[in-house]
Amino acid sequence: QVRLVESGGGTVQAGGSLRLSCAASDRTVRTYTVGWFRQAPGKEREFVSAIRWSGGTTRYADSVKGRFTISKDNARNTVYLQMNSLKPEDSAVYYCAAGSAILSTMMARNAYNYWGQGTQVTVSS
Repeated sequence: QVRLVESGGGTVQAGGSLRLSCAASDRTVRTYTVGWFRQAPGKEREFVSAIRWSGGTTRYADSVKGRFTISKDNARNTVYLQMNSLKPEDSAVYYCAAGSAILSTMMARNAYNYWGQGTQVTVSS
């Protein structure tokens, strides 16, 4: 079982940037797809981005394409989410997750088995 710990959240003004980190407990994370999801108050948890560790295929929600970039660091067993041009509607708790998602299921919540505790991102207008 892999454990995931998110960090890097905070409060930023609209137009600003943040980089979230998702640190895995061990290298077994490299056999998984790692995704980022977010949940705003009163809303469903939604897909943001994902990366397949093997091969590096990435996926993005339409709402973040061109603004967010997902990447991984093999040496640190860590996945990053660089978020630029942030908007107030990006405010949410951001969760990272790992699972055996395949290319066609990378955007599906139920494709992920392991979840972190979340980190709050607040974008002020």
